[in-house]
Formats: sequence, C-alpha cells, structure tokens
Amino acid sequence: EQNQADVSEAKSGRTDLIFLIRFRHCCLLRNQRCILAYLYDRLLRIRALRWEYGSVLPNAIQFHMSAEEVEWFSRYKKSLATYMKSVGGEEGLDLTQDIKPPKSLYIEVRCLRDYGEFEIDDGTTILLKKNSQHFLPRWKCEQLIRQGVLEHILS
Repeated sequence: EQNQADVSEAKSGRTDLIFLIRFRHCCLLRNQRCILAYLYDRLLRIRALRWEYGSVLPNAIQFHMSAEEVEWFSRYKKSLATYMKSVGGEEGLDLTQDIKPPKSLYIEVRCLRDYGEFEIDDGTTILLKKNSQHFLPRWKCEQLIRQGVLEHILS
C-alpha cells in the first residue's frame, strides 16, 4: 500500500521515490518467488508421500497438512489410480509395487499360516501350509507378504 502511495506521488513529480519504489517491488518479487518455491517443494513432498505410504496417509502426517494440501493429495491419488487402471490391460498395472528394482524375479518365502492352494501363472498349484518354504515369483507373492501370510526369507 505504501508503494502504491509512493507511485502516485512519483507520478506527480517526486522522482526521488523511484529507487525506493523499485527496491520495494524487487523485495515483493523475491518474496513471491520464495513462497512459490516453498509451495512447489511441499507439493513434491506430498506426491512422494503417496508413493511411500500408499493411498491412505497416517493421521500424524495428515494433521500437518492444510485442507488444500489434503484435497490436492486426494486428486493426485485418484489421477494416479485412473492412470494405473488404464495401463496394463484389464487388471491394470500397480506402479507403486516395486519402487526399487528387484534383484531377482523369484524369492524364497516361508508360509506363516495355513492359506490353502495358491496358483501361479504357469498353472502350477502350490499348497501353502504353515512353516512350508517355497521359491515363488516376487510379484505374485508380494501381496501375500503384505497380508502376513508369507514371509520373505533373506539369505
């Protein structure tokens, strides 16, 4: 507001205010750039949270987000889900499954509880009983590992 008042006075003939007006204007532009950089960095971090935590954020993290950030996260989540459904045929493709590339396509797993029969892509049926160990395709058993049915054996 002070800058606007000084601009109107400079138009009426006070040329000594021009440097002050330019200085204030440069300060305002710098502040604007800093705020935009901060907001962009926050959006990048919120986007990374979707890849790290999945589609549901923990309450401790969501507590520190503004309503607009929560809305942006929700829109990003829906947009990513729509894209993953459109890629990879009728089942879709879960891009969040392997953030780091796997070292091998097959992993050794131990069954933690009785699950029953489990069929892999080549048609082989495996009986998953408690404490049995199997060598299975990584992508096929990752969901069972998350559910607590299987445990990845690290050698």
